Amino acid sequence: MTTQNLELSSSSNLDVSQFQHTPYYCEENVFFLCKKLCESGTADAKGSDLFVVFISNEKKQIPLWHQKASNRADGVILWDYHVICIQKKNGGDSPHLVWDLDSSLPFPSPLDLYISETIRPSFQLFSEYQRFFRIVHAPVFLQTFASDRRHMKDSVGNWIAEPPAYDPIVAEDGMVHNLNEYLDIHASDVAENAGVDLTSAVFSEKLGVVISHSQLEGFFSQI
Repeated sequence: MTTQNLELSSSSNLDVSQFQHTPYYCEENVFFLCKKLCESGTADAKGSDLFVVFISNEKKQIPLWHQKASNRADGVILWDYHVICIQKKNGGDSPHLVWDLDSSLPFPSPLDLYISETIRPSFQLFSEYQRFFRIVHAPVFLQTFASDRRHMKDSVGNWIAEPPAYDPIVAEDGMVHNLNEYLDIHASDVAENAGVDLTSAVFSEKLGVVISHSQLEGFFSQI
């Protein structure tokens, strides 16, 4: 990932400082975030209530607000892509939660708050800046995701941003790099409706499903 205060009580005892975080490696940060949520009991032990969300588009230009890496007062920044975790809450009045280690919003944030403050769907954007969301069920992601960090090297092999000290993530089947598959997001990939087929796909497909921002909140209420 590269770049071109509200108050809310948290439902978790986990502080943002307790999570593995390397700037510009949001996909790896979320990988370990999901594991920690499962291990700590904050999420289901197998991660059945967690979903990894890749945000990008064809142009690899997506504006998001309230990002710590921004130098602006409103926290807006233009990422090539971003990755977050959404935790689905069932029943009661508990909202679905967004876990974004790069956000200045409360950690975690209710999904509706995150959409209104970070995605800002009411903000008029040119078509090249539209955000699309690839949603992958965390248990599938944790088994199949791999990155050897090649995307973070320039043309002569120098690091664009210093990598994490730990070894690169390798998928259970031995795959060493497939991040590009998750980031291959196009407007034509967007599902037309959140029907039964879409629900089935998000729980079974390696690359999940792609939806638009207007479908995001409703999607988690239906699956």
